[in-house]
Amino acid sequence: MYLGYQMKPEEPKRPTFAEAARFWLKLGLISFGGPAGQIAIMHAELVERRKWISEARFLHALNFCMLLPGPEAQQLATYLGWLLHKTWGGIVAGALFVLPSALLLWGLSYVYVVYGTLPWVAALFFGLKPAVLAIIAAAIFRIGGKILTHGAMWALAALAFVAISFLHLPFPVIVIAGGLVGLIGGKFWPGQFLVIGTSPKNSGAALIGDNDAAAEHTKPTWSRAIRVAAACLTLWWLPVLAAGFWLGWNDTVFRQGVFFSKAAMVTFGGAYAVLPYVSQQAVGNYEWLTAGQMLDGMGLAETTPGPLIIVLQFVGFLGAWHHPGSLPSLVAATLGAAITTWTTFLPSFLWIFLGAPHIENLRGNKNLSAALSAITATVVGVMLSLAFWFGAHVIYPQTVDWFALTVTVIALFGLLRLRWPVIPVIMGAALAGFLWMTGHQWA
Repeated sequence: MYLGYQMKPEEPKRPTFAEAARFWLKLGLISFGGPAGQIAIMHAELVERRKWISEARFLHALNFCMLLPGPEAQQLATYLGWLLHKTWGGIVAGALFVLPSALLLWGLSYVYVVYGTLPWVAALFFGLKPAVLAIIAAAIFRIGGKILTHGAMWALAALAFVAISFLHLPFPVIVIAGGLVGLIGGKFWPGQFLVIGTSPKNSGAALIGDNDAAAEHTKPTWSRAIRVAAACLTLWWLPVLAAGFWLGWNDTVFRQGVFFSKAAMVTFGGAYAVLPYVSQQAVGNYEWLTAGQMLDGMGLAETTPGPLIIVLQFVGFLGAWHHPGSLPSLVAATLGAAITTWTTFLPSFLWIFLGAPHIENLRGNKNLSAALSAITATVVGVMLSLAFWFGAHVIYPQTVDWFALTVTVIALFGLLRLRWPVIPVIMGAALAGFLWMTGHQWA
C-alpha cells in the first residue's frame, strides 16, 4: 500500500509540552477536509512522520472517539494530547484544534453580515479541495493497508461502503454494527478479527508503542472521575447560567447555550448528521437565520480549518446578531458565537477525560481488540465512500475539472511516494487554486 517506498526507521523523540503545543496549533491551522481529512492529517503527522504514537494505539483511540457524540477529530486530538502530556496536554490539543477556526469564522461571519460573500476565500478553497481529497485517499491507503489484512476486514469495509453510500444508513448505526460483528467474530473466528495490536506491521518504533505499559495518569480511579465530572460540568454550565442571570432567561444568548448544550449530547455521526436537526430548529423554530444563510454558513465553515461542526458558531453569531436584545448587535453576536462554540466543544473534553482511562485500561483485551478492528474496517469503508462522494464533486462537478484532477494526482503521489509533509501540500494547493482562479478572472 506504500507503493514500494520504505522509510528509514528512526528513534522517535519525545516532544516537550511546548513542542507538542506548537504542533497542535499547526494542526488547528491546517486541518481542512472535515473529520476524514483531519484524521488523515493526524495519522500522517503523528504515526508516520513524527512517530509519537503507534498505529495500533492511534486506531484504538480513534475507534473510541467514533462512538462518542460530538466532533470525533477534535476528540481524537484531545485523547492523543492527553496520552502525551496528561490532562493539560489534552486540553491544549483539543482547544488549539478548534481555536483557529473559531477566530477565523468569527471574522468571516462579521464580514458576511456587513459585506456579503468573499470571492478570495472561494479561490483559496478551490485549490484546497483537491489537496484534501488526496490526503483522504492517502489515509485510506495507509490505514487500509494495515487493517484490511483478512477477508473479514475486507468484507466489513465493503459492507460499510454499501451501507452508507447506497442504503444511507446513519454513521453511528454502521459503526455500532461493525463493533458487534467484531465482538461475535472475535470469539468464533479470532484469526480473522484480531488485527489491531497483533500484526507485525503495527509494531514499528513509536514513542507510545503497542506494548507499552499504561502510564500512571491513564489509570482510571473514582476520585479522578469525580473531579473531572465536577470540573467539566461546572465549566460547561457556568457561562450558560451567567448569561441567563445577566441577560434574562428569554435572551437569545442564553437560549443558544441551552439548545447547543442539548445538541452536543446527541450529535452522533458528526456534522452532517446533526445539521438537519440544527437547521430545522434554528431556521424554523427560533428563526435565528434563514435557510439560505444556513447554506452560506456551511460554505464559510468549509473554508476554515477545524471541525466542520464549527458552522454552529455561525448560527450562534447570526442568531444573536438578528436578535441582540439590549446589547449592540456585534456584542450580542460575539457572545452568541462564543457560547455556541463553548457548549458545542467543551462536552468533548468530559467524554474523553472520563472515558479514555477505561479504554486504555482495556487495551489488550481480545474481545475489545476484535471489536475495534472491525470498527476500523468499517471506518475505512466510510472514508472510501466519502472519498468517492468528495471526488465526484471536486473532479467531476459537471465535466472533468482538469485542474482539480491534476492537483489531486500530484498531491497523492507526493504524499505516498515522496513523503511530502501535509502542511506544504495544503499551502501549495491553496496558492495554486488562488492563482488559477484569479488568472481566469483577469483573462
